[in-house]
Amino acid sequence: MKKFLVFSLSLLLALTFIASCKKKVKEVPPPPPPQAQEQPKVEKVEAPVVKEPVLTEEEIFQKKTLEEINQEKPLAMIFFDYDKYNIRPDAVPVLETNAQWLKAHPTVKILIEGHCDERGTEEYNLALGERRAKATMEYLVSLGIPAERMKIISYGKSQPLDPGHDEAAWAKNRRAQFLIIEK
Repeated sequence: MKKFLVFSLSLLLALTFIASCKKKVKEVPPPPPPQAQEQPKVEKVEAPVVKEPVLTEEEIFQKKTLEEINQEKPLAMIFFDYDKYNIRPDAVPVLETNAQWLKAHPTVKILIEGHCDERGTEEYNLALGERRAKATMEYLVSLGIPAERMKIISYGKSQPLDPGHDEAAWAKNRRAQFLIIEK
């Protein structure tokens, strides 16, 4: 038994020695935080700005549809006195402005609509609306707009601007208005 004890003791000693010879892992301290290094300055190179070509007023106009142009109402309507078709003094500057616009757009063709208030018969109002549209066209011709660029139509009392039944509504309905039909 002595031999067994000596053997066990030497084995234990050998194992202790081997365990103590095992490499110890050194703990490496974390690296110090990086010092603020100056980054090389990179100049910002802005991408060249691509400018859209500047369109002329005529090019902008040509890109629009007839519906878009008519919604903008570039041509103002004029109004008439009761049972009259002569151009009133207050309509002259409006027609002059309309003529300037038409001269600036020489390819445009328009429809001049003559309208009346609800009073009178349908036949009478259709005839009066036609005389109003024709008087308007003749005035524009006198301002230098070729008659070939204009057509007339009468709607009589069928398309009131104001559905009321009083003088204020009737005054709005006695009118000539413009519709661009070709550009």
